[in-house]
Parts: sequence; structure tokens; C-alpha cells
Amino acid sequence: MGIRDSSGVPVQAIGSSTPPSDAPTPPAGAITLASAVPEPPVASDPESPFDTPEPRLTLTSPTDILAAVPYLVGFHPTSSLVVIGLAAGRAKMVARWSLPLPPGTLEALLPLFEREAVTDIVIVGYGSGEIVTPGVDETRRLAAGAGVHVGEALRAHEGRYWSYVCDVATCCPPQGTPYDLSASRIAAEATVRGLVAFPDREALERTLAPVTGPVRVAMSRATAEAIAELQDRLMASTDLDAFAAEFVSDGLARVRSALRVHEAGGCLDDLDAARLGLSLTLMRIRDEAWTLMEDSHVTLWKDLTRRLDPRFTPPAASLLAMASWRAGNSVQATIALERALTIDPGYSMAHLLMHALQNLLSPELLRDRMPTPAELDEAMGPVNASWLLPLINLMDEDDSIPPLE
Repeated sequence: MGIRDSSGVPVQAIGSSTPPSDAPTPPAGAITLASAVPEPPVASDPESPFDTPEPRLTLTSPTDILAAVPYLVGFHPTSSLVVIGLAAGRAKMVARWSLPLPPGTLEALLPLFEREAVTDIVIVGYGSGEIVTPGVDETRRLAAGAGVHVGEALRAHEGRYWSYVCDVATCCPPQGTPYDLSASRIAAEATVRGLVAFPDREALERTLAPVTGPVRVAMSRATAEAIAELQDRLMASTDLDAFAAEFVSDGLARVRSALRVHEAGGCLDDLDAARLGLSLTLMRIRDEAWTLMEDSHVTLWKDLTRRLDPRFTPPAASLLAMASWRAGNSVQATIALERALTIDPGYSMAHLLMHALQNLLSPELLRDRMPTPAELDEAMGPVNASWLLPLINLMDEDDSIPPLE
């Protein structure tokens, strides 16, 4: 199951929709959601606390749906439109958009419905009718055109919900129905299964915020040392093309070494992290990490996204986005790309990935088309001194050590 955030960005792959043979049969009309965590473990078959291949949440009421959504998208949404796609009563995908929606945003749902074989959807809008209803109406129109049944469409606002598909006053009064998320068993089940719902998206963004205090001061000093070290080598070089070739060779080795350290459960020290941050500014070195990408690399790139001097962050943040997207955590991927583009609005890799996420594309499209390191070498040609220009330009920026906070 894929989950998508922001402008339709995939958030979380939840896995097979086939229940274990001894799973209880859900009530008629229930929605069964395979459980997920915001940052999936490395293992492809994580241990279930219930000793089943895929622990699930079964939703039997509007309150259950409203209680489950925060755990699916990773935070309690506001001013949002959420679409849950179903097949045979089991969730196949979840998408979230911030409201109001730019025209044409929801068109990306159509190929997603087809790709995920969606037969039914549940729509949940958060906010006033003024901002929610246009998005709900457009989703219902697209679903009807695609032959997808709308099982429920809700608007939640200030502790009440309204249904767009029920006009029976006894169960769906005009003034809305009060709901209490704490009264649903879903929150407790989700917590037991290791799911986390942050209070809001800003709280989730803080999990990727730059480090502060003594850690930032230490990293800034390491960055200054790495820059001074490189400047000395540049000044001593008599052949810049040869120097560039040596720098790229060292950088490629540095990427592979860093991956080995993290795969073994370790963490780069400040100076090694700073040196890697400098190396990743060269496209060939960054793309080496891209070609080697595995879901488990999330930990390395998340660590560097937080620790690197901001000017050196876009390559690591973009690699984090790619790893997160592959692992199914596209809320994290989106936030990482936002970090990269805030620092460098023209960073091409971040734009490429953001385009893919916003158009609800599958990471499989890139996974199957990644070049090998040898193909990268052939495509990019011999290393020359011009490859160093992006790094040299960044090195010329202010590298003062911040005050201790």
C-alpha cells in the first residue's frame, strides 16, 4: 500500500493486502489497513507484535477512519484532503494534499487508481466547508469517471464530522456529528503496532531540522577544517585536472565507506561527515550514492541532512528523499526535498524527485532505470577541473562558526 503526502506525495508503503489465514473476518463494510511505521525498519519482513505477517487496523465507523488517518500520514492533518484507495475492502494507497488545491492537482489520482487497481475510495477533508468541499467534489467526479466507488466522504472540523454521501438527518445531522478520537480503539491499536502520529506536520519537519547547540558548533569546526584541508591541497596542486580526478576517486571511496559504516550500525565522526558533505557537491560522487541506493540508506542520509553545514545539505537531503521514497516514507521524502530547495531553489535532483512525487509516480520507475557506476563514467566522460566549480563556489561562502546555543 502506498501513502502520499502534500501535493500527492507517496508517504508509506504498507505492504501486501492479503490477510493471514487465521485473521478474524472484518465486519461487513469495514476497511482493513495494513499497519505501517513512519520510518520502516530495514528488514523486509518486520516482526509483528501479533505474530502475523501483516498486523492491520480494521475501521468500522467514521470515527475509526478519522482516528486512523493521523497514523497513516504520520501527523494530525489540518486544512487537508485525504484519499484512501481500496480494493476488496483493503487499503491500497493513501494520499494527502494541503488545502486549498491548485487547479488540476487531483488529476494525478487517475493513473494511481489504475496502477493500484483501486475499486473504492474513502475521502476525508479537514477544515471548513469552503476549503474542503471543492476538493471532495472534484475527487468524487474523478472517481465516478474512473468507475471507482466512493464508500464514504467526510469533512472533519472543530470536533465534528459531516458526510457528503449520507443525507439521513437521524445519523448525519446538518450540524454535524461530534466525535472523540480517544473513544476509538484505533489509537491504542496503532500505538501498540508502533505507529506514530505527530501533532502536526511542523512537528514532523522538526525531525529533519538542522542540529543545534554543541553538535552544530562541533560540526561547523569540522567543516572549516575540511575546507581548509581542501584549500591547501588545491593551492599545492600543479595539475587541476589530475587533482579533480583524485578528488572524485577519493569521494567515490568515501561514499562506499560511509555506507559500510552505517550498515554496520556506526556513525561518521564530524570530520568524515564534513569531508563527505564536500564530496557530494560533485554530481558524479552524489550519483554514485544514488546508483547504490537501498532503503536502509535512510539512516545515513538523514544523519547528514541534519548535521551538515546548510550550504552542503542539498545533495544529502535529496539522497534522503530518494531513500525515503523507496522505503515508502514519502512524507519524509517531501520534507527532505523542501529542505534542499529552500537552501538551493535550483537544485536539479530535488526538482526531479519532487516532480515525481507530486505526480504520484512509483519509485519503481526510477529503481529499474538507475545506471551503473560504469555507465555513469561513460556518460559523464573524463574528470576535469570544471567538476570542482560547484564545490569551490560553496567553499567561498561564509563558514563562520555559530555561537553556542
